[in-house]
Amino acid sequence: MSEPIVVPLAQVKDALKAPRPRTLPIQAPADALPASALPTDTLGRPLHDLRISVTDRCNFRCSYCMPRHIFASDHEFLPHSELLSFEEITRTASIFMQLGVRKLRLTGGEPLLRKHLEMLVAQLSGLQTIDGTTPELTLTTNGSALAKKAQALKDAGLKRVTVSLDALDDAVFRRMNDADFPVADVLRGIEAAQAAGLGPIKVNMVVQKGVNDHQIIPMARHFRGTGIELRFIEFMDVGSTNGWNMAQVLPSDEIRQLIANHWALEPIAPRQISDTAQRWAYADGQGSIGFISSVTNAFCGACNRLRLSTDGRLYSCLFATQGHDLRALLRGGADNQTIQAGIHHLWSARADRYSELRSSHQGAIERIEMSYIGG
Repeated sequence: MSEPIVVPLAQVKDALKAPRPRTLPIQAPADALPASALPTDTLGRPLHDLRISVTDRCNFRCSYCMPRHIFASDHEFLPHSELLSFEEITRTASIFMQLGVRKLRLTGGEPLLRKHLEMLVAQLSGLQTIDGTTPELTLTTNGSALAKKAQALKDAGLKRVTVSLDALDDAVFRRMNDADFPVADVLRGIEAAQAAGLGPIKVNMVVQKGVNDHQIIPMARHFRGTGIELRFIEFMDVGSTNGWNMAQVLPSDEIRQLIANHWALEPIAPRQISDTAQRWAYADGQGSIGFISSVTNAFCGACNRLRLSTDGRLYSCLFATQGHDLRALLRGGADNQTIQAGIHHLWSARADRYSELRSSHQGAIERIEMSYIGG
């Protein structure tokens, strides 16, 4: 093992603020830090997961994420030159591996809109964690292109997928995605992913009271016994454009009771303390469901995730107000030790716990949009 990396803090801060010049070729990461030097934040949380947004574009206009009146046809998305290249993403991920990251999740926007995404998957699947193991490589998608892409993604090294699906009723689903996209095509994508072995598959349903809450039981009935875990997500105040209103939040406890009225449920112990979902099993052995309750039952205390935007900014919370410019380091001539030190410093100073403090923040901040940094 090498000695801990020491880089003057002023140099790191200056690099983070630097202008954005030419692209650098990918470089081998520095030697791993000793386990004792791996970063924990001010609340003692380790860095474990990196969520990577590969595009800010999406072909859906879901009101809770990219409402059409904001993201209209004239909306200017990032030009390709502003996006991190696959080589830059892979270089970044390799550095994160040396800081203790063991899980990589590709997000968007809609990640399958990024051309040749399977090439990035192949590069990332060749990395190793600090323990010498292969990182858990996953992807979250709206499923619209999954039927075409599932096998290629699996062949490239993707482990599993999570699919967003908010209704089974076609009219409700088309209205919610606001792109007239049929639910049947998403279901075909889920079937293709299952056939390709991209599992265990998870399906995420964002529940809005008065919008799609009548779809809870049909969704549960559809995925029971399939080996696919349906997860119900409380409507969250991510970003500043989705018109979030507490009156549209259906608490997870109420959703679980609705389902328990049809099928008996039993609690499942979490796989790890940082799991975002509380999981319950059907008592008759027909699978499990999950509940992500950021609004009514905050889980900030175990959050171990950092987010990388498609243009190379790091965000330490889903509800962040600002990012930290990593791309300036990648394209500004910084070596991997400097970048590693910058990330180490950023995480070590982290104190985010927005969901636990939500009531004190209402109306006071302008948050980053979820489509920009992924869910």
